[in-house]
Amino acid sequence: MANKKMLKVTLVRSPIRQNPKHKLCVQGLGLKRMHQTVEVEDTPSVRGMINKVNYLVRVEGEA
Repeated sequence: MANKKMLKVTLVRSPIRQNPKHKLCVQGLGLKRMHQTVEVEDTPSVRGMINKVNYLVRVEGEA
């Protein structure tokens, strides 16, 4: 449990004027402002959110 895989997700494009569901995915990832970076656990649900908004975010730490 101590060595969970983590991903660094950075918001690189604004979610303004984007699909409302995509805005909710950005919020669900914990991103609130441009160029903010958060660390999230690498789970299938988080991967799904990242894949949905892949044009808005940059991901580091992928295997």
